[in-house]
Amino acid sequence: MDIRVAQIKDAEAIRGIYNNEVTSGTATFDITPRTLQEQRDWLTERSGAHVVLVAEYGNEIIGFGSLSRYQTRPAYSTTVENSVYVRPEDQGKGVGLALLVALIEKASEHGFHTVIARISAESKGSIATHQKAGFKEVGRELQTGRKFGRWLDVVVMQRFVESSNTD
Repeated sequence: MDIRVAQIKDAEAIRGIYNNEVTSGTATFDITPRTLQEQRDWLTERSGAHVVLVAEYGNEIIGFGSLSRYQTRPAYSTTVENSVYVRPEDQGKGVGLALLVALIEKASEHGFHTVIARISAESKGSIATHQKAGFKEVGRELQTGRKFGRWLDVVVMQRFVESSNTD
């Protein structure tokens, strides 16, 4: 498996993985599948410090992860939020952990101080993966999302990173 920075040509594969969670899972609270153009726009918005990485195996994208702006106010500029998605048939094989570790490395390279994860409480595998990567639960948002006719809680996890940016 190779992990690399995503390119526009990866948009369709990323969209397929993401839209599967939109329509059948609770890893995202989105309820409307993304169009190809929306996915391309999302990728374009995440360049530089706010990066998207893909996990590729046998010339197929099997997962992706991103670092996104946490909040828009300037005082939050050293904090990012991560997202990691893996194709259902490749979950439980270490793909998510590999992506998460690579995202933490990118956060360090880009001088970020902390990474936040907001995870559906139903996503036990994602919570465990984040714990393996050194994240700690710092809060829980009760009934903040509603999908598939039920209320969903959000587990908030956090990890500090050592900056490798010497500027």
